[in-house]
Amino acid sequence: MVHPSWLEIAILAILLCISGSLFWLRFRKPVDVIRRSRDNPDFQLRPLGPRIRQFVWEVMLQGKVIRERPLPGLAHAFVFWGFCAFALVTLNHIAAGFGFPFLSREGGFGKAYFAFVAVWAVAVAVSIAGLAIRRFVARPIWLGKVAPESGGIALLIFILMITYLAGLAMDETTTPARANWWLHTFTLLAFLPLIPHTKHLHLVISPATVFLRRAGFSKIPPLVGDEDFGLDTGKDVTKLDALQAYSCVECGRCTEHCPAYNTGKILNPKEIILGLRRYLNEEGPGNEEPLLGKHISMEAAFQCTTCGACEFQCPVGIQHLPVIIGLRRGAVNTGKWEDDYGGKMFLAMERTGNSLGFASSERLKFIEKNELPIYDGTQEYCLWLGCMGSYDPQGREIVLSLVQVLRHLGVTFGVLRKEKCTGDPVRRLGNDLLFQQMAEANIEQLKSANLSANATKLLSICPHCVRTIGEDWKEFGAAFQIEHHSELLARMQEKLPQRTDGRERVVFHDPCYLGRYRGVYDQPREVIARWGEVEDPARARERSFCCGAGGGQMFLGEEKGKRVNVERATELAATGAAVVGTACPFCQTMFRDAFGTLSQTPPKLLDIAQIAAASIESAAGRAMV
Repeated sequence: MVHPSWLEIAILAILLCISGSLFWLRFRKPVDVIRRSRDNPDFQLRPLGPRIRQFVWEVMLQGKVIRERPLPGLAHAFVFWGFCAFALVTLNHIAAGFGFPFLSREGGFGKAYFAFVAVWAVAVAVSIAGLAIRRFVARPIWLGKVAPESGGIALLIFILMITYLAGLAMDETTTPARANWWLHTFTLLAFLPLIPHTKHLHLVISPATVFLRRAGFSKIPPLVGDEDFGLDTGKDVTKLDALQAYSCVECGRCTEHCPAYNTGKILNPKEIILGLRRYLNEEGPGNEEPLLGKHISMEAAFQCTTCGACEFQCPVGIQHLPVIIGLRRGAVNTGKWEDDYGGKMFLAMERTGNSLGFASSERLKFIEKNELPIYDGTQEYCLWLGCMGSYDPQGREIVLSLVQVLRHLGVTFGVLRKEKCTGDPVRRLGNDLLFQQMAEANIEQLKSANLSANATKLLSICPHCVRTIGEDWKEFGAAFQIEHHSELLARMQEKLPQRTDGRERVVFHDPCYLGRYRGVYDQPREVIARWGEVEDPARARERSFCCGAGGGQMFLGEEKGKRVNVERATELAATGAAVVGTACPFCQTMFRDAFGTLSQTPPKLLDIAQIAAASIESAAGRAMV
């Protein structure tokens, strides 16, 4: 607008004050909630490098949004980049309303910049229209109930783009141009106070959420003091929890990939986060009302497999698993959760030291029968058997295959005389006291066995053991190096024989705790490729679908809805591959149970250690011929 009158300047000033005041009145509440929430005891801002990199990638470049959902992600990115481009134009627009524009259509820079933004205006208009059609017409099921305010916001953004483009085509001195300027202004000022009232609050706070989230994937914060039991009541909610609760954009990506939700259970990761937000809005931080109840379902919280798909997919930095496990801790540590299966598993671990409830003597018999060497501090690796490798028949087969491969490779190793469960299932279910007992007993055992944290690595067939020893035990001062057997075998794959004839098709299932938790995807496939032809199911690598065992679910009895392992086994069998390759004893057990219900002639189930051993045996057979 050129040459605004004093009346127009006064009206603009009043409208700006009203819009800004309404924005702050609404934005002040979440800011106050976050401010009054408990500090995060383990939060460390440094190192800044990784935080800056993830901020640039996920926020500025919108890399995660585009990678996980390319078409709608690109549309969302265009809207974001368009808003960034519009920032300078919007400031100039308001300045012009007071008679002090700093960009001119006649100037070289101004003319070029207005044209540049016009391109973005077209991209934003098309993108926001497409996103609105997707949300209100196509309506993917995981979006859930769509708030009408979303449609209003989309309409306002569309009007902003159209009025900007129309303004460029008009003579600024004409009455229609003036009317168009005011329409653009009214739309802009109506948009501002709606932001903190809707899911679009993420426009303001999600960049901070991405930058400030906990370092590492699914990092469970430590409990502090005798009165900290996890997320029990409002007083336990931390600043990061609150910040993430208000950042949810309700896109449903977490819901789309949740194995519990996709098999008919009531758990919806999005509703866990939104439930926390509703609690904070109604009860506030510091409240003594339980978090589980009115706003968040206890049953839902205990249906989680801790696969990490929700956290991996979230485009605004929400870390669902520390919240879900925190809620479990609050319920278990205060005695609110009662479950027959869970109670039996806790009792079995207390009495026997393993999640399967076998006498520890059975493990020693297995070691002696198969003449496994005892670790004495001189070997390259200490082979951690774990509960499945010590007591489960199929797990033992995997261990013995790995032993055969290690001997072929000339790798020296030994096992511990005594070993308890790492505490993984009780850690994920929220029993901190029992987890601490398991972890500290094992740490002492490893120290007494002269395991050098710097010179000797632990080796395990179980990704859950790898994660728990490598990350969760750090809470108790442990710093042991540990790797999954797929990593070792891939590193030494050149010493494994290459099968040239009779190569079978092998569909590989990515274990959650090996893939999303540890970032190991190629190594198991490299080992399998020495023996057979590797192929992927429909959902693979980062998008792999859980087997259903994690988060203690393997020990909690029958599931509601369709069984997660049956869902995944059906998908694996549909590839037509003769062999299903696994790299986790829990996955193999879950699939063995599932295939037994699906077919009389199921595909063979082989761990990568068993595949490597078969390759060695095949080569030996050919050598004899």
